Amino acid sequence: MTEDQWTEVDQYFSESLLPSDPVLESALEASVTAGLPAISVSPNQGKFLQMLAQIAGVRSILEIGTLGGYSTIWLARALGSGGRLITLEVDPKHAEVARLNVSRARLQDVVEVRIGNALETLPQLLAERCGPFDLIFIDADKQNIPAYFEWSLKLSRPGTLMVVDNVVRNGAVIDVDSSDPSVQGVRRFIEQLGTQSGATGTVIQTVGSKGYDGFAIVRVGLAASYEAG
Repeated sequence: MTEDQWTEVDQYFSESLLPSDPVLESALEASVTAGLPAISVSPNQGKFLQMLAQIAGVRSILEIGTLGGYSTIWLARALGSGGRLITLEVDPKHAEVARLNVSRARLQDVVEVRIGNALETLPQLLAERCGPFDLIFIDADKQNIPAYFEWSLKLSRPGTLMVVDNVVRNGAVIDVDSSDPSVQGVRRFIEQLGTQSGATGTVIQTVGSKGYDGFAIVRVGLAASYEAG
């Protein structure tokens, strides 16, 4: 199969299973208009994240990497009354677009967008006792995934679900000698996960409108503890 075929299949499932949603569509349009990179999750992937959150019955979500808030809206809609989502974004322009999109989705009372380098804002969340979070979605710069994962464990509880996006890298993840820092960041994370006594996980490869990639799915166990709690 070719990427064109993957995209057509993705579109078929989206058109068949996902009703038109002006809010989500306008979020993507606003991101394009603002010049943000076209790297949001696909509609099918957004629905997948939302369903994971609903199945797990989560009430608190941490997102690392906001972009224009497209995945943020999918996840926030999974939260019931009293739920909350904190999303971290390093780029002020991206964060402003996301805030506008979240506001148009009428989720501004549920979602908090924090601006800053996540390696600085994650320790702040811990110090402020913002966790533990029920679900953590990591979709930021890949070279720092190992550090994001370590901080996420500190902000977790037994049973916390983590999803890490873009871990297949079009298959380049198996290249031990890759000079790509994103590939090496993913490889370090996979090594961490494989030896982490406090969490267990697997990777699901995906093809579709976003090309060939995949999600790591992680469940935090009893050996990992919420440090601020």
